[in-house]
Amino acid sequence: QVQLVESGGGDVQPGGSLTLSCAASGSILRRLFMRWYRQAPGLQRELVASIFTGGTPTYTGSVKGRFTISRDNAKNTVSLQMNSLKPEDTAVYYCNAYDTYTGSNYWGQGTQVTVSS
Repeated sequence: QVQLVESGGGDVQPGGSLTLSCAASGSILRRLFMRWYRQAPGLQRELVASIFTGGTPTYTGSVKGRFTISRDNAKNTVSLQMNSLKPEDTAVYYCNAYDTYTGSNYWGQGTQVTVSS
């Protein structure tokens, strides 16, 4: 069983920055494939960024060059640095973990990010 707790969401003006963090417990982070998703009101949940131990991070096109996903396996945390935020980045952001050993999928509770002037 893996528990994920997100933090770092909030309100920010367009062009601003936020860093989201996801703390994982109950498993060894290095075997978890970690992703950040987001869901805006009325829209489907979309994949924002993903990272696996030793792998190259991947991003959805709308955030490339603005968002950076990183992981610290020693601290069991994954972060999403978000720069040059736009109103269309407004959403609930979810941390997701896929356990490559068990095939199980886990979600955090989500954290709200609102970009508005």
